[in-house]
Amino acid sequence: MATINDNYLKLKAGYLFPEIGRRVNAFAESNPEAQIIRLGIGDVTEPLPQACRTAMIKAVEEMGDRHTFRGYGPEQGYVWLREKIATHDFQSRGCEIDASEVFISDGSKCDCGNILDIFGSDNSIAVTDPVYPVYVDTNVMAGHTGDANEVGEYGGLVYLPVTAENSFTAEIPTQKVDLIYLCFPNNPTGAIASKAHLQAWVDYAKTNGSIIFFDAAYEAFISDPDIPHSIYEIDGARECAIEFRSFSKNAGFTGTRCAFTVVPKTLTAKAADGSDVDLWKLWNRRQSTKFNGVSYIVQRGAEAVYSDEGQAQTQALVSFYMENARIIREQLSAAGLEVYGGVNAPYVWVKTPHALTSWEFFDKLLHTVNVVGTPGSGFGAAGEGYFRISAFNSRENVEEAMARITDKFSI
Repeated sequence: MATINDNYLKLKAGYLFPEIGRRVNAFAESNPEAQIIRLGIGDVTEPLPQACRTAMIKAVEEMGDRHTFRGYGPEQGYVWLREKIATHDFQSRGCEIDASEVFISDGSKCDCGNILDIFGSDNSIAVTDPVYPVYVDTNVMAGHTGDANEVGEYGGLVYLPVTAENSFTAEIPTQKVDLIYLCFPNNPTGAIASKAHLQAWVDYAKTNGSIIFFDAAYEAFISDPDIPHSIYEIDGARECAIEFRSFSKNAGFTGTRCAFTVVPKTLTAKAADGSDVDLWKLWNRRQSTKFNGVSYIVQRGAEAVYSDEGQAQTQALVSFYMENARIIREQLSAAGLEVYGGVNAPYVWVKTPHALTSWEFFDKLLHTVNVVGTPGSGFGAAGEGYFRISAFNSRENVEEAMARITDKFSI
């Protein structure tokens, strides 16, 4: 008889966001008149930039002509998009990243999980807490952890708590770890990392032979000129870091699907016999074997992000969502809530009032003012007692949600 991957049985009952959907749907069915505003899942609401739409329409027309039709593309992505990325996102910031080190994909979420394919099962792994659930769950699925304890922490993972008490700064581990997940600007807390802090992580990784998985999906929302946008702005990062990026939030590609991962050719890890192995070659082989690439049409849309029009239009999108974040942050503060983030990131991290648990606060907001957020405990044990509010929504919905909370919800 066929058997299953028993590691899936270690996972908690449901992924965070489907559980949110289940509770919201149950409430909506019982209260069909309720006008629910969803500020939980970080999905965008505004249309794709005109430059991207125009480029994709042109690409569709090309697909209708035998002379310009394209079938399978390169698994690593078309070179014209990779060159744009290397030039605009990295070289313009002084990062020594070549187009050949950029791999186009259909999402950074996918790559954050798929990257584990090229690493061994005996690595020690560090994650910040709270953390994007995909980092933890994919390691559970791959068999890299033990079972979860009563607060949801998995055996075998090194958890690095980030809370108000330590200014949401991930402290360098005292023990040696092999793989390190860092996300800045941070999801869910909205915290950022200074150049000095990232340099400390790079120095640690180089000393210990560690690899940093740096999720920079929200770098476009950084407004502080002193905050790095890429781990490769840090000396030595080419020898110890892989970076994940996405077009989802800055260009509204959540449903269109396009992202990229940077694997420097200077990056190595150890084989079982102790020899050094190029990680670029392993990731290239993995992608060539398991991935057929992102569609030509979508890649043309992503390329348009780097045109003059695309740059202006994506910046307008970023500014729109960050204005939402400002409204949320200021209104919740005025209502007496303790809030963090929302300055260089599109998420506001809220301390739950009156010692309510994260899920109790979720239910209270949903049932009292019909507003949906994300319980902090869903991001890890250290997220208990916090709540994430997303700035990704229409201005009308954000203003209405904040009006409901400040007018009707007793803090």
